[in-house]
Amino acid sequence: MNVYYLTPSQFALSNIALRRLKIARISDLNDPFELMAMVVRNERDLATFHRLKSELNKDNGLLCFARSWENPVMWGHYADRHTGIALGFEAQESLFKTVQYAKNPFAVTIDPLTDLPRPTEAEVEKLLSTKFHDWAYENEVRVFVNLDHSTKESGLYFYPFDEKLTLREVILGPKCELPIDRIRELVKSFEPPVRVVKSSIALGTFNVVENSLATQGPA
Repeated sequence: MNVYYLTPSQFALSNIALRRLKIARISDLNDPFELMAMVVRNERDLATFHRLKSELNKDNGLLCFARSWENPVMWGHYADRHTGIALGFEAQESLFKTVQYAKNPFAVTIDPLTDLPRPTEAEVEKLLSTKFHDWAYENEVRVFVNLDHSTKESGLYFYPFDEKLTLREVILGPKCELPIDRIRELVKSFEPPVRVVKSSIALGTFNVVENSLATQGPA
């Protein structure tokens, strides 16, 4: 399975050099409705879900990927307005949860004694992978990670490249000014080899595509 991680150039260089990705925290995600895709009847329900979100955030993080790097909106939002880089990984499909996009919130189990939401394990899993329909352009898949607090660096957590998540491609954005040879030098010791390409805005479609002229030379 091939997945893509779009990011500004400076972070991509650090990711490649250190062979790792920063683990995102649930509390820091850019969608305020993360873990909130459920029917909320009143303020008590809302407080219950805020507590659930806070509890899950303590020991859990995630990695977010797209199934494709061709969508220009993704480059605009996550790769510093097309100046960034997409890191392409070959990964075990069993690692991932596919994000489901919904037009409406769903109901969860209510405790009959307290009249408060008490989501089942399956419902919590669904909350972790459900987003509002308009995010569907991301075509997102997620890896959920149990945080090892002993490895925290300046408040951050990282996931190393390994046999389950192998870097195979580096795609420079249409406006990325980094020399392609510099990136090829950075990945030359990787096994299996990493393909490095430059992208451009397509002619005739609303896509970002490989720029074969700018990619000339050994990959």
